[in-house]
Amino acid sequence: MKLFRFGEPGQEKAGVILNDVEYDVSAFGEDYNEQFFERNGLDRLAAYVQQNEGKLPLVPDGVRFGSAIARPSKIICIGLNYADHARETNAAIPQEPIVFFKATSALCGPNDDVVIPKNAKKLDWEVELAVVIGRKASYVSESEALDFVAGYTLHNDYSEREFQLERGGQWVKGKSNDTFAPVGPFLATPDELGDIDNLRLWLTVNGKTMQEGTTANLIFKIPFLVSYLSQFMTLLPGDMITTGTPAGVGLGMNPQVYLQEGDVVELGIEGLGSSKQIVKAYG
Repeated sequence: MKLFRFGEPGQEKAGVILNDVEYDVSAFGEDYNEQFFERNGLDRLAAYVQQNEGKLPLVPDGVRFGSAIARPSKIICIGLNYADHARETNAAIPQEPIVFFKATSALCGPNDDVVIPKNAKKLDWEVELAVVIGRKASYVSESEALDFVAGYTLHNDYSEREFQLERGGQWVKGKSNDTFAPVGPFLATPDELGDIDNLRLWLTVNGKTMQEGTTANLIFKIPFLVSYLSQFMTLLPGDMITTGTPAGVGLGMNPQVYLQEGDVVELGIEGLGSSKQIVKAYG
């Protein structure tokens, strides 16, 4: 299935995409949150959809899409997980995953505006494949890790590089401003995607291609990441692991390039759709 959420911010309803048609399943009575995944929500929703075949209302054209998942307990980010991205930023290839967090308050819809933070000068883009956990995972082996995955979604890991790299060395400050985590348009269950290790990623700014990559080049693959993280923390249903970005970020260019008010960022991943954000000034 493909799951999405639609409606005004804070009032999103649940939807599913079947054969490229968007259906309203808000009558199912649940949001796509920790409790939904924890209580075997995907299977129950699939049964509900089957039972109501031909009776589900359509979602109106032009409706706003919210984040594909409701606010999770944590957004866990993996840094420098593509060798070409590490090289462009003059960083060493990691021997173990670089782990940091992004505030869950940064979550927003896939086509919402991205807002330049107050006093910010270096807003950057990062197209990423995000993994959504389906059930509680603690000390999981790599061989069983994918059994704990609910699905995958598109994420733009916006970063303010001055906040990230020049304000004390703690990355989370540059990753967590409001609107810095547009997620979606939808969550695709694993059966929708095929080979997760061979998905094309791309991102453009004002129509110019900046990033073009493939998940085949991930340094640490998804089963390893799920297993690895579960050794240090319990992964809860609905948690999001965002797996890193390929080369082509503004930080890695010479001279460096950063987003300005009015810029249009578009991005996508094969099988996971695309999203679009317009850059707006704070206030």
